[in-house]
Amino acid sequence: MSNAGEIRDPVIAIVDDDPELRRTVAALLTENGFTPLPVAGSSEFFAASANETIDLALIDLRLAGESGLSLAIHIRERMGLPIVMLTGRGDETDKIIGLETGADDYIMKPFNPRELVARLRAVLRRSGHQALPLPDRSHSQIRRFGRLRLDQTRRELLDSDGTEIALTNAEYRLLDYFLRHPDRVIPRTELLRELGNDLSLYMDRTIDVLILRLRRKIEEVPSKPVHLQTRRGQGYVFVIAP
Repeated sequence: MSNAGEIRDPVIAIVDDDPELRRTVAALLTENGFTPLPVAGSSEFFAASANETIDLALIDLRLAGESGLSLAIHIRERMGLPIVMLTGRGDETDKIIGLETGADDYIMKPFNPRELVARLRAVLRRSGHQALPLPDRSHSQIRRFGRLRLDQTRRELLDSDGTEIALTNAEYRLLDYFLRHPDRVIPRTELLRELGNDLSLYMDRTIDVLILRLRRKIEEVPSKPVHLQTRRGQGYVFVIAP
């Protein structure tokens, strides 16, 4: 346990029945300024949580002999922790994660290690965690538009004064895709295909809802967008330098 007032690294519980994955993820998190807490299932998790302050739970959807989905629901009800789910490709249960657990994010296996770290940091930031490693942007890939810039390495949207503008994972991926394909009309079907599981929870029209939410965060006047423009009957186009 930490002493009162002591700044500590965020503690991430890794709940997975695969010992090799637990070791690999634990080593990755240690290298990146986190304190990993690897456990095989729910009983080990709740036993560990009695003696350790946990900041986020990383849970495999399919655990041996139990449901990671049920565990996530119990954690949410009892502890209110941020939750990131690990899921296998083609897992139909992905479609109900957001609805039934309120999971903050989920990532497909196999995953890119840097992306996993970035997404864990993003979820912790959104949940208000302060004890995070200081940003090192010396090797970040930055895309700028207007007064804003998107750090694609750390998955952060920053204002001109360096203030972070919080994005959900779906909002980030949508903006990232637009910035990688500027000045081209992109049909809604292409966006659905690109974002895949992030949007499998929704009807097709939810692309429009995500567009509206993203405009509120990046446009000076969301009702008169300068960057993220609609092409009626065709799709959307992102203009970097209007």
